[in-house]
Order: sequence, then C-alpha cells, then structure tokens
Amino acid sequence: MKLHIGNSSYGWLLLIYLGVLFCGTYFIQWGFFLRSICSGQTKEKCIALSFDDGPAGDKTDRILDLLQENRIQATFFCIGKNISGQETQLQRILQEGHLIGNHSFTHDRFFDLFSAAKMLKELQAMSQACLDITGYSPRFFRPPYGVTNPNLKKAIHQGGFISIGWSIRSFDTVIRNEDHLTEKILRALKPGAILLLHDTQETTVKVLPRLLKGIRDKGYRIERLDKLINLNPYA
Repeated sequence: MKLHIGNSSYGWLLLIYLGVLFCGTYFIQWGFFLRSICSGQTKEKCIALSFDDGPAGDKTDRILDLLQENRIQATFFCIGKNISGQETQLQRILQEGHLIGNHSFTHDRFFDLFSAAKMLKELQAMSQACLDITGYSPRFFRPPYGVTNPNLKKAIHQGGFISIGWSIRSFDTVIRNEDHLTEKILRALKPGAILLLHDTQETTVKVLPRLLKGIRDKGYRIERLDKLINLNPYA
C-alpha cells in the first residue's frame, strides 16, 4: 500500500516546520537550541528581578534608589557600549549588592544573524568592559531580544557563559498604562519566577514602587538571581 502525499500536504508540513523553527528561535523558554534558565526551581514564594539594556543614566539611578529604599537586590543585564560615560553607575550597581549581567556589547538589531565567532566577540567585549571597571566578569548572559539559535549556543558554550531568560516578560517597553502593566505582572507571579523589566523606560521607573508593594502584598519575597538559581554569576 503506497502513501500518497500531495503538494498541498508538503506545503503544510513546510509551514509547520518553519513555525516550529520560528517559535524555537524567538521563545527562549522552549530551550529549542540551547537551555536557558528561565526560572528558579523552588516552591517558595520568591522571585528575582532583572533589568535590561542599561546602564541608562537617570532612569537607572532612580531605579537603584527605589531598590535601595526597599532593600531589594536585582540583576542588571547591561549593554557594553552603554557603559562608556556610566562607569560610576556600573560601580554603584555592584556596590549596592546587585548583579551585573551580560547583554552583549552592541545589542545590534541583527545580532541573531551574526556568526558564532562574532557573537562570542560581542559577549567577551562586554565582559571585558565590565571587568576593567569593576573587577568582575559576568557569566550570566541574556540574549538580545531573547533570540537563540545554533550560533549563539556555540558562542555561549565556547565563552563559558550561562544563558538567562525569564518566565515573566513585562512588555514594559510597549505598555504605557501603569495600572495595566502592574496588574499584568502581578497576575503572572509564580514561585521561582524571573521577571524581565527595563531600566531604560520611564513607565518602569514610575510603576516600580507600586509593583514592589504588590509583590509583597501577595506574599512574595524578592531574591537576587544567583541565590534563586544557585549559580555563581561571575567568572
């Protein structure tokens, strides 16, 4: 008995295949190309805060002020090129007990199209910039846009980095309604969650006091990322 597959069936199979590849590339939680840590393995009501794309001058300073007032430690995934001129702020992040993570050197919009060698140079350049100023070289790396692929897997493994994703994406770069943003995040809270925020957004700065209170009111505490996932953040 022969199985006949028509041209339309091949078309659907191709679409399904491409869809899986797309989702595997753009949804870091899938771990399709490489394993990324997207949450802590705990049943306790604790989460970790992370901020991407800084250091960002005044906005980052205001976020640091709020975290200091609330005695909370977070992780700042910094872009290497943004460090220039913000060296004191990078030192402040570390001095106040926060972690510095690697978010590539340029965060280029075409980063996911780079070769593995070029990706590795980006990661190493950011870590070197951080090392020169703070004496610490980050191991935790968050892929720009959360995009993963085989080239990135190779670069991460060759460089000895640890890929860090998230379980709650706030979308604070696009959501401007503070009530909506706060409620969205609070509804998504789960034990071990890693929350993605951005220290480049005015909305994030404004919503943070209310968000921190809401997290506490729900019975959650905020742990530093390395403690939540029990890994050394620096090389």
